[in-house]
Amino acid sequence: FLSDIADRYIRSRTILLSYFQAGPTMHARAYLPIPSVYTCIATALLLISASCVCVDSFVVVSPPPFASSHRPTAARISHHLAATSEGKSSDDDSGSKGAKKDNKAMKFLRKVGRVGGKKDFINAVGSDEGPAEKAAGPSLMTKAPSAFRSCVDSGTIDDMSENFPYTSCGTAWRGFTDQVMGGVSYGRLEREQEVEGRTANVLHGKVSLYNNGGFVQMATDLSLDPFVGSVDASAYDGIELDVLCQGNDDSGSFNVHLRNPACARQNSSYRATFEIESGKGWKTVRLSWKDFKGFGPGPESTPFDVTELRRLGIVAIGRKIEDLNLALAGLRLYSA
Repeated sequence: FLSDIADRYIRSRTILLSYFQAGPTMHARAYLPIPSVYTCIATALLLISASCVCVDSFVVVSPPPFASSHRPTAARISHHLAATSEGKSSDDDSGSKGAKKDNKAMKFLRKVGRVGGKKDFINAVGSDEGPAEKAAGPSLMTKAPSAFRSCVDSGTIDDMSENFPYTSCGTAWRGFTDQVMGGVSYGRLEREQEVEGRTANVLHGKVSLYNNGGFVQMATDLSLDPFVGSVDASAYDGIELDVLCQGNDDSGSFNVHLRNPACARQNSSYRATFEIESGKGWKTVRLSWKDFKGFGPGPESTPFDVTELRRLGIVAIGRKIEDLNLALAGLRLYSA
């Protein structure tokens, strides 16, 4: 290749010298810019010569068999999938490195709760009532949003029949702690298949009163329609829930928090309290609308209106709990 370039350069140089020898006299070249013209001709010849080398050295590479068509055959697809599932590749070293990278990525996704059935919110961002945002976690919805029935039509908010973190009415469970306001409480929300004979959401964690903190909660929106954002529960008389405590020291009071348009701030809600003892099995609790009292800016000065309920939270709040273990197996609207 190099010798071919050298040969073409020598021939071009010879042609260049012959043009100069055939040109005007030295006296004329002193006053006319003719040599620049010959220089341009020589440069063009050199470029032509170089382009010839490039054309001669250009190689057309055929694409690999799997990429040779926009619609690969079934045989190619099955072969590719089989090789992928067995961890095979043309380069064993690069394949093993890719597998290691993938394993690290999956480990990270499991750690942050994007893969698997648990939602870890030790470092969750939210206030007592939490921001109104999309739920994190794996997308395991088994049917289209339009296939879900509103909780005010069925009377059921969640019976644990859908894949976690989704509710029976198509919304999603989320977890929040007091860390956004400087607290140190932490928790974990998960779906357990066998909690004394029932499938349940279980809220694990620790509630600390340090630095004016003191809450851990699981919460869900009540409306699946983002354009409406609320439900009218005026046809019902209150909330009914099936709960159980398994922790060593979490007997006592827990709250149910409801939000509507009057709750202008994140720490505003309508709250009702229920009592439960640890180790006493499942308990069905009923809270009427009259049990809910306004807390924070807005609700404290506004009567409780159930025609536009937006969100519901079940909260361990206001007391120290070292071993929180609160299970929820059913959540409904009830009529007396």
